Amino acid sequence: MTNEHGSAESVRLSVRGLAKRFGSIAAIEDVSLDLHQGEVRALCGGNGAGKSTLVKILTGVLAPSEGTLDVDGRRCNFRNPIDAQRAGLTLVAQELSLAPDLSVHDNLWLGHASAPFVRRTAKSAVMAREALDAVGLESTGLDVKARDLALAERQLLEIARGLVRNASVLILDEPTATLSEREIDKVFDAVRQLKARKCSVIYITHRMGEVYDLCDSVTVMRNGRVVATQPVAEMPRDRLLELMIGRELTDVYPPATRQPGEVMLDVSDLHVPKTIEGFDIQLRAGEIVGVVGQIGSGATESIRALAGLVHNARGDVTVGGRKLRLGMPAAVLKSGVRFVSEDRASEGVFLDMSARTNLVAARLDEVSSKGLLPAGRLGRIASLLAQQVGFDPSRLHLAAGRLSGGNQQKLAIGRCSDRQIPGVILMNEPTRGVDMGARAEIYQTLRRLCDDGNAVLLASTDLEEVVGLVDRVVTMFRGRIVGVHERGEFTETAILSEITNAQEAA
Repeated sequence: MTNEHGSAESVRLSVRGLAKRFGSIAAIEDVSLDLHQGEVRALCGGNGAGKSTLVKILTGVLAPSEGTLDVDGRRCNFRNPIDAQRAGLTLVAQELSLAPDLSVHDNLWLGHASAPFVRRTAKSAVMAREALDAVGLESTGLDVKARDLALAERQLLEIARGLVRNASVLILDEPTATLSEREIDKVFDAVRQLKARKCSVIYITHRMGEVYDLCDSVTVMRNGRVVATQPVAEMPRDRLLELMIGRELTDVYPPATRQPGEVMLDVSDLHVPKTIEGFDIQLRAGEIVGVVGQIGSGATESIRALAGLVHNARGDVTVGGRKLRLGMPAAVLKSGVRFVSEDRASEGVFLDMSARTNLVAARLDEVSSKGLLPAGRLGRIASLLAQQVGFDPSRLHLAAGRLSGGNQQKLAIGRCSDRQIPGVILMNEPTRGVDMGARAEIYQTLRRLCDDGNAVLLASTDLEEVVGLVDRVVTMFRGRIVGVHERGEFTETAILSEITNAQEAA
């Protein structure tokens, strides 16, 4: 394969016929691709497509069952991650791996295959400084503790660590999943710096906009195989999504089908000390409202406060005309307000419990009889909830921890759905870490819930999602609302302007 990055001689990474089998199960099969010097390649696919297995082979965690892997024309057989690192392949994982109590300098050398015994040498300091400068951390001191860095700075530090390791191929796995738009720009700038230095990048993301804003080419995997590799400029968005999910999808963002009804949630002067001030909103039946702001703006904090999870929240809040007691999650749930957390692992689902148990966990009083949980009734209610959110009922017996991020999110949403008693659904980052196909299914589920009379209030940092999905957007800056706009009145650019420069927006 040749492209604008050069001839076949410029190929940095070449894999041919890679396969990995676990017994009779093929995780990937016949995977081939070429990555050129200075190329940024998006790697897309739904959960279970084989991306993680491919990355584990490229980084020496797994050995392939079949196939070859060449780096800069040299045949490689990685026995472990150290071999891969020495060959120039480095992974920046989705979960940050920094040691918070160590300095920036020490974190850069942590895990380096050739780290000197005495790391704080003049040479190591020069290399560390050059790596930090290359990713936009020019003002960050080497002696600063990692815990004192902002989230985006920690992500950039992980990327800089790859440069210290002399990475010629850097694999970035969802590097912007927890970042605001402004922080995402910093990561993009760092990737472009790497590209200018002829470093090749494999960029794994579930955000379609990032594929088109940053990447040169895209490889799509489905069911363990590569189904397409094309320049991004030649890949229409609809076609990319169809390749990922294996079928035509007409509406990623389904339109509203009903007019907003009665006021279900009325918030006046919501206040959280040093976080939120004067937050006012009315949420009506049948509508989806998005709250948008940078990290620390108060957007996600306002959702958590309304869910009863902030003990010192104050304000005049009513649900269906009845006063809501803030700071008391049980009282909030009883009032008909349900919450879906952005942190699935810690707050969203019980990973060790079955999907069936997860779906009925918030309504055990409805299922139980004399202190017992009748299996038949539990199964019927769980199956009904599963159907409402598009979860395959045949998988209800599986532990939630064995499911994809998209299916875990469906469980969290399903727990909140109740067609007989509509309510208010609060959500933070509704599709974080969810593949594009599952995102579309979640959007459709939210619309169905609204059609049934529910109302959804969500906070999201994915502006493409906000513009495509919500009926009304509320922008926040430093704890205050700076704008409220109806559908058709807002764009990504306008939202970004308000949440980053509220003075001008006002």
